[in-house]
Amino acid sequence: MTNPKFIPYTDFELLNEKEMLKRSKEFYDKIKKRRTIRHFSNKKIPIDVIKNCLLAAGTAPNGANMQPWSFVVITNKTIKKEIRIEAEKKEKIFYTTRATKEWLEALEPLGTDEHKDYLEEAPCLIAIFSKKIDILPNGKKVKQYYAQESVGIATGFLIAALHNAGLATLTHTPSPMGFLNKILNRPEYERPFLLLVLGYPSENAEVPNIRKKPLNEIADFIE
Repeated sequence: MTNPKFIPYTDFELLNEKEMLKRSKEFYDKIKKRRTIRHFSNKKIPIDVIKNCLLAAGTAPNGANMQPWSFVVITNKTIKKEIRIEAEKKEKIFYTTRATKEWLEALEPLGTDEHKDYLEEAPCLIAIFSKKIDILPNGKKVKQYYAQESVGIATGFLIAALHNAGLATLTHTPSPMGFLNKILNRPEYERPFLLLVLGYPSENAEVPNIRKKPLNEIADFIE
Protein backbone atom coordinates (compact mmCIF):
# COMPACT_ATOMS: atom_id res chain seq x y z
CA MET A 1 0.00 0.00 0.00
CA THR A 2 1.43 3.38 -1.01
CA ASN A 3 1.79 6.11 1.57
CA PRO A 4 -1.09 8.58 1.32
CA LYS A 5 -0.23 12.13 0.35
CA PHE A 6 -1.66 14.96 2.43
CA ILE A 7 -1.71 18.71 1.93
CA PRO A 8 -2.40 21.51 4.43
CA TYR A 9 -6.08 22.34 4.87
CA THR A 10 -6.23 26.09 4.44
CA ASP A 11 -9.83 26.59 3.33
CA PHE A 12 -11.48 26.27 6.74
CA GLU A 13 -13.15 29.49 7.85
CA LEU A 14 -12.98 29.98 11.61
CA LEU A 15 -15.99 32.00 12.76
CA ASN A 16 -16.81 33.58 16.08
CA GLU A 17 -19.87 32.26 17.89
CA LYS A 18 -22.05 35.21 16.94
CA GLU A 19 -21.38 34.69 13.25
CA MET A 20 -21.86 30.93 13.58
CA LEU A 21 -25.27 31.42 15.16
CA LYS A 22 -26.23 33.99 12.54
CA ARG A 23 -25.29 31.72 9.64
CA SER A 24 -26.94 28.65 11.14
CA LYS A 25 -30.18 30.60 11.61
CA GLU A 26 -30.02 32.06 8.10
CA PHE A 27 -29.55 28.63 6.57
CA TYR A 28 -32.42 27.17 8.59
CA ASP A 29 -34.69 30.06 7.62
CA LYS A 30 -33.90 29.40 3.96
CA ILE A 31 -34.00 25.62 3.89
CA LYS A 32 -37.25 25.38 5.87
CA LYS A 33 -38.99 27.09 2.94
CA ARG A 34 -38.11 24.15 0.71
CA ARG A 35 -41.20 22.15 -0.19
CA THR A 36 -41.80 19.20 -2.46
CA ILE A 37 -44.08 20.34 -5.26
CA ARG A 38 -46.04 18.40 -7.87
CA HIS A 39 -47.10 21.20 -10.19
CA PHE A 40 -44.35 22.66 -12.35
CA SER A 41 -44.07 25.46 -14.87
CA ASN A 42 -42.48 24.54 -18.19
CA LYS A 43 -40.05 27.47 -17.90
CA LYS A 44 -36.55 26.38 -18.87
CA ILE A 45 -33.75 26.25 -16.32
CA PRO A 46 -30.33 27.78 -17.14
CA ILE A 47 -28.08 24.78 -17.68
CA ASP A 48 -25.16 26.44 -15.90
CA VAL A 49 -27.26 26.60 -12.72
CA ILE A 50 -27.77 22.83 -12.89
CA LYS A 51 -24.07 22.26 -13.57
CA ASN A 52 -23.05 24.31 -10.52
CA CYS A 53 -25.51 22.43 -8.32
CA LEU A 54 -24.16 19.10 -9.57
CA LEU A 55 -20.63 20.24 -8.79
CA ALA A 56 -21.83 21.06 -5.27
CA ALA A 57 -23.33 17.56 -4.99
CA GLY A 58 -20.01 16.12 -6.09
CA THR A 59 -18.29 17.62 -3.03
CA ALA A 60 -20.29 15.36 -0.68
CA PRO A 61 -18.39 13.09 1.72
CA ASN A 62 -18.24 9.51 0.51
CA GLY A 63 -16.68 6.14 1.26
CA ALA A 64 -12.95 6.02 0.46
CA ASN A 65 -13.43 9.03 -1.84
CA MET A 66 -14.72 6.66 -4.53
CA GLN A 67 -17.51 9.11 -5.46
CA PRO A 68 -19.91 6.32 -6.47
CA TRP A 69 -22.53 8.45 -8.20
CA SER A 70 -23.67 9.30 -11.69
CA PHE A 71 -26.12 12.07 -12.56
CA VAL A 72 -28.06 12.08 -15.83
CA VAL A 73 -29.75 15.39 -16.69
CA ILE A 74 -32.82 14.94 -18.90
CA THR A 75 -34.56 17.79 -20.71
CA ASN A 76 -35.55 15.87 -23.85
CA LYS A 77 -39.36 15.72 -24.05
CA THR A 78 -39.45 12.31 -25.70
CA ILE A 79 -37.24 10.76 -23.03
CA LYS A 80 -39.26 12.39 -20.26
CA LYS A 81 -42.43 10.89 -21.73
CA GLU A 82 -40.84 7.43 -21.88
CA ILE A 83 -39.82 7.74 -18.25
CA ARG A 84 -43.32 8.82 -17.24
CA ILE A 85 -44.95 5.90 -19.05
CA GLU A 86 -42.70 3.34 -17.37
CA ALA A 87 -42.88 5.02 -13.96
CA GLU A 88 -46.67 5.10 -14.03
CA LYS A 89 -46.76 1.40 -14.84
CA LYS A 90 -44.78 0.70 -11.66
CA GLU A 91 -46.81 3.17 -9.63
CA LYS A 92 -50.12 1.63 -10.72
CA ILE A 93 -48.95 -1.76 -9.47
CA PHE A 94 -47.84 -0.16 -6.21
CA TYR A 95 -51.12 1.63 -5.53
CA THR A 96 -53.37 -1.26 -6.58
CA THR A 97 -51.54 -4.34 -5.29
CA ARG A 98 -48.26 -3.72 -3.44
CA ALA A 99 -49.06 -0.97 -0.96
CA THR A 100 -50.62 -2.01 2.33
CA LYS A 101 -53.69 -0.27 3.73
CA GLU A 102 -51.52 1.47 6.34
CA TRP A 103 -49.12 2.67 3.66
CA LEU A 104 -51.92 4.13 1.56
CA GLU A 105 -53.39 5.82 4.62
CA ALA A 106 -50.01 7.40 5.34
CA LEU A 107 -49.86 8.74 1.78
CA GLU A 108 -53.45 9.99 1.72
CA PRO A 109 -52.74 13.46 3.24
CA LEU A 110 -50.25 14.08 0.44
CA GLY A 111 -52.79 13.40 -2.30
CA THR A 112 -50.50 11.13 -4.32
CA ASP A 113 -51.58 8.46 -6.79
CA GLU A 114 -50.17 6.58 -9.79
CA HIS A 115 -50.48 9.60 -12.11
CA LYS A 116 -47.15 11.42 -12.45
CA ASP A 117 -47.83 14.34 -14.79
CA TYR A 118 -44.87 16.25 -13.38
CA LEU A 119 -42.43 13.87 -15.04
CA GLU A 120 -43.36 15.50 -18.34
CA GLU A 121 -44.40 18.95 -17.15
CA ALA A 122 -41.17 19.81 -15.33
CA PRO A 123 -38.41 21.16 -17.60
CA CYS A 124 -35.77 18.86 -16.16
CA LEU A 125 -35.29 15.47 -14.53
CA ILE A 126 -32.08 14.25 -12.94
CA ALA A 127 -31.69 10.50 -12.70
CA ILE A 128 -29.29 9.65 -9.90
CA PHE A 129 -27.42 6.35 -10.01
CA SER A 130 -25.37 4.53 -7.38
CA LYS A 131 -22.40 2.50 -8.57
CA LYS A 132 -21.72 -0.95 -7.14
CA ILE A 133 -18.41 -0.93 -8.99
CA ASP A 134 -16.63 1.53 -11.23
CA ILE A 135 -14.57 1.08 -14.34
CA LEU A 136 -11.28 2.96 -14.45
CA PRO A 137 -9.96 4.44 -17.72
CA ASN A 138 -7.62 1.44 -18.00
CA GLY A 139 -10.59 -0.94 -17.84
CA LYS A 140 -9.94 -2.15 -14.30
CA LYS A 141 -13.00 -2.79 -12.11
CA VAL A 142 -12.92 -1.30 -8.62
CA LYS A 143 -15.39 -1.91 -5.81
CA GLN A 144 -17.34 0.99 -4.33
CA TYR A 145 -17.62 1.39 -0.55
CA TYR A 146 -20.70 2.69 1.27
CA ALA A 147 -22.20 3.57 -2.10
CA GLN A 148 -25.83 3.96 -1.00
CA GLU A 149 -24.94 6.14 1.97
CA SER A 150 -22.61 8.26 -0.14
CA VAL A 151 -25.13 8.81 -2.91
CA GLY A 152 -27.79 9.67 -0.34
CA ILE A 153 -25.58 12.40 1.11
CA ALA A 154 -24.76 13.75 -2.37
CA THR A 155 -28.47 13.82 -3.21
CA GLY A 156 -29.13 15.87 -0.08
CA PHE A 157 -26.41 18.31 -1.12
CA LEU A 158 -27.98 18.54 -4.59
CA ILE A 159 -31.49 19.24 -3.31
CA ALA A 160 -30.19 21.94 -0.95
CA ALA A 161 -28.10 23.50 -3.75
CA LEU A 162 -31.05 23.58 -6.14
CA HIS A 163 -33.27 25.16 -3.49
CA ASN A 164 -30.58 27.73 -2.75
CA ALA A 165 -30.48 28.54 -6.49
CA GLY A 166 -34.22 29.23 -6.56
CA LEU A 167 -35.53 25.94 -7.93
CA ALA A 168 -38.20 23.57 -6.63
CA THR A 169 -37.78 19.80 -6.53
CA LEU A 170 -39.57 16.53 -6.05
CA THR A 171 -37.98 13.19 -5.19
CA HIS A 172 -39.48 10.24 -7.04
CA THR A 173 -38.68 6.59 -6.42
CA PRO A 174 -40.86 4.24 -8.47
CA SER A 175 -40.02 0.66 -7.63
CA PRO A 176 -38.32 -1.10 -9.28
CA MET A 177 -36.43 1.54 -11.28
CA GLY A 178 -34.46 -0.68 -13.63
CA PHE A 179 -36.28 0.85 -16.59
CA LEU A 180 -34.09 3.95 -16.15
CA ASN A 181 -30.99 1.92 -17.09
CA LYS A 182 -32.65 0.86 -20.32
CA ILE A 183 -34.11 4.24 -21.30
CA LEU A 184 -30.94 6.16 -20.41
CA ASN A 185 -28.52 3.50 -21.67
CA ARG A 186 -26.73 3.13 -18.35
CA PRO A 187 -24.42 0.18 -17.55
CA GLU A 188 -25.77 -2.65 -15.41
CA TYR A 189 -23.37 -1.88 -12.55
CA GLU A 190 -25.17 1.43 -12.00
CA ARG A 191 -28.24 1.13 -9.80
CA PRO A 192 -31.01 3.76 -10.00
CA PHE A 193 -31.13 5.56 -6.67
CA LEU A 194 -33.64 8.34 -7.20
CA LEU A 195 -35.33 10.42 -9.87
CA LEU A 196 -35.20 14.13 -9.04
CA VAL A 197 -37.76 16.39 -10.69
CA LEU A 198 -36.86 20.07 -10.81
CA GLY A 199 -38.07 23.38 -12.11
CA TYR A 200 -40.18 26.34 -11.12
CA PRO A 201 -43.55 25.97 -9.36
CA SER A 202 -46.55 26.60 -11.61
CA GLU A 203 -48.71 29.64 -10.82
CA ASN A 204 -51.38 27.42 -9.24
CA ALA A 205 -48.96 25.15 -7.36
CA GLU A 206 -50.17 24.00 -3.96
CA VAL A 207 -48.51 21.95 -1.22
CA PRO A 208 -50.02 19.80 1.55
CA ASN A 209 -50.68 21.55 4.85
CA ILE A 210 -48.20 19.54 6.91
CA ARG A 211 -45.71 20.31 9.68
CA LYS A 212 -42.17 19.26 10.44
CA LYS A 213 -41.34 17.78 13.81
CA PRO A 214 -39.90 20.22 16.37
CA LEU A 215 -36.37 19.82 17.64
CA ASN A 216 -37.37 17.97 20.82
CA GLU A 217 -38.97 15.23 18.68
CA ILE A 218 -35.98 14.64 16.42
CA ALA A 219 -32.92 15.18 18.63
CA ASP A 220 -31.54 14.26 22.06
CA PHE A 221 -28.62 16.04 23.66
CA ILE A 222 -26.35 13.98 25.94
CA GLU A 223 -23.93 16.05 28.01
